[in-house]
Parts: sequence; C-alpha cells; structure tokens
Amino acid sequence: MVTSYHRPTQLIIDSEAIRQNMHHLHTHRRPEEEVFAVVKANGYGHGAVPIAKIALEEGATGCCVATIDEAIELREAGIQAPVLILGIVDPQYLALISQYRFSIPLATSQWLREANKTYQQTPWENPIALHLAIDTGMGRIGFTNQAEVLQSYETIDELAGFFCEGIFTHFSTADEADQSYTNEQNQRFKAIIASLPKRPRYIHSANSASELWQESEGNLVRYGISLYGLNPSGNALDSPYPLIPALSLVSELVQVKQVPKGTKIGYGATYQTLDTEWIGTIPIGYADGFVRKLQGFHVLIDNHYCEIVGRVCMDQIMVRLPYELPVKEPVVLVGTMGEKSIELVDLATYIGTIHYEVACLFSERLPRIYKH
Repeated sequence: MVTSYHRPTQLIIDSEAIRQNMHHLHTHRRPEEEVFAVVKANGYGHGAVPIAKIALEEGATGCCVATIDEAIELREAGIQAPVLILGIVDPQYLALISQYRFSIPLATSQWLREANKTYQQTPWENPIALHLAIDTGMGRIGFTNQAEVLQSYETIDELAGFFCEGIFTHFSTADEADQSYTNEQNQRFKAIIASLPKRPRYIHSANSASELWQESEGNLVRYGISLYGLNPSGNALDSPYPLIPALSLVSELVQVKQVPKGTKIGYGATYQTLDTEWIGTIPIGYADGFVRKLQGFHVLIDNHYCEIVGRVCMDQIMVRLPYELPVKEPVVLVGTMGEKSIELVDLATYIGTIHYEVACLFSERLPRIYKH
C-alpha cells in the first residue's frame, strides 16, 4: 500500500513519549532485568524501526518481533542488537535465521528433530539461539510437559547447530485485577526452571502487564504495549508509574457544507439530518484502519466533540459540525485538543475491542511523522 503523504491525515509519533516510557520502566524494573523492546506488528502501528532505535538508545538491549520478515527489517535498517522472534519458525528457514543471527522459540521436541535433520542436510555457520517456550496456561505455543522440556534441553546440548539461550512463558491474565491464574502460571514456570540442570542466559515471563503489576520470574522484560504509553489493562488497573501515549492521529476538514433538514448522509443513507446542519468531510476511512464501526463516535474540531455521521467510507468520513468552520480546520481523531482528548482506548471501547487492535489496524497509507 502506498503511503499518502499528499493529504493532511497523519499519525504523529512523539519520540519523547517513548523515551519517557523507557525511563519510567528503568526506575521500576529490577536491576538484573534487561529490556527487549517489542516492536512486532510495525511497532504496534507506531513504526518498528524508529521505535526500536529509540528504545535501544534509551537502554533496551534487544528487540522482539513476531515474524522472520519483521526481524529482517530491523537488520536491514542497521540494527545489530539481539532480535528474538516470538512466532514459530519453519525449519526450512533456519539457514536464514543463522545468517541474520536471530533467536527463535523452541516449542516442541518434534520441531527440534526436524530442525536437526535440516542442519544435517545443509549445515549453517552460526549456531542458532533457541528459547524454550513453555505453555503454562496460555494455550498458544510451547511445551506443556516438564519431562519433555528437560529432554529437549539436554538434546540441544548435543546438537552442533543450536544452543539454548533462554526459556520463557506468557501470562494470559496478567492485565486483570484477579492475579490468581497468573500466579498459577508463574508457579508452573518456576517448577520447570528449577528442573533444569543449568539456567540459560535469559529467563523471561514479564510482558508489560506483569512488569507493571507483579513480580515475574526471570531477568528479561519484554516491553510491549507500555512502551507506547498504553495501559495493558485499558482502564481496568492503574499503572504504578506514568504511561505517556506516543500516538496522535490528525487531519483537516477538506469540505464544509450546510445541508437542510432531512438530508441523508453516507452509504446506505443511515444518517438523516434532524435540522439544518453543517457537515464536514475528513480524508480518512477504513482503508486507513479507521473502521466502519466508528460511525456515531466523534472527533475533535475547534475544541468540540463532533459526531461521525453516516457510515465510515473507505477513504473519507463525515462529521456534524457545531457551526460553520473553514476548510483546513485542524481535526484530532486520536490525541488532545485544548483540555479535551480522545484516546485509543476510547475508540476501542466504542467498537468493542482493545486498544492494541486499534493501533495495529492503522495502515501503511497513513504517514508516520516522528516528533522529536
């Protein structure tokens, strides 16, 4: 998708907010904990490469991504810090993993056997760093059997093409007030670590939520959503330190018109004016990740909340204005105007999802402008 620089709709990323969020993390984490910045999904919509570079400048020692291609993007941008891929890697790509020196998860003993066969057929030069993935109750990826974990750990030591760099798990309810299930997961993880004859370099269970609200096992924090200034729980739990949102979404009015009572607006004629109204058009739509369900939500214009009327189009939305306003009048779709604000969590709540998803939906058509 082509980035549309020649229209007024932009994502503004506040680099200083990212720096401040890293600073607040450093004051809260344990001294022995390293930080890997999680920049998967294009940095949660904020831009993977710029965010990774800022986080590394501010004390992160590595990065986490979800896919091989996301990892390669970082290397091709000149980032040489450790990169941990969190998703399962097909053994056919292991030579590529070795070439770029990525770390990857090991989730089953079957995968290890297949990976070793691949190495025997075509050996690679750099041994591949494996992180044992432990499914303690998330149900996503990882070992569930303690004996299988121990066997795989011992097998890695016997293989020429691999070494065990880490062991990790992921909590499913760390962002909720009731921490009982998280505690159960943590106990399972501790038991598996205790069974190992030797602790690997990295032990990690702390994502943003568990870093904020509990004592997690290990020496590495996978710092994701909070890096971007977003509370992992939405509004359910208070953060122990300030989180500064880094993302704003802005645009301008491109047309303003007065229409009589009874005028139908948008596809399907789902809105009809109740009186003579001023209608403004803004160049953003669901192709930009501003989804159709946002009909009836609002934007900020001239310090007023202005309702989105009619269906969100692919490229444009219409809003009801309080009075006549000029073309090029600034619009805030996410962010602050005066004393009023619209947060990502507000959009998420309105459409029945989480702010993670809203941020990740913003497409490449939106230019990302980094404010320093």
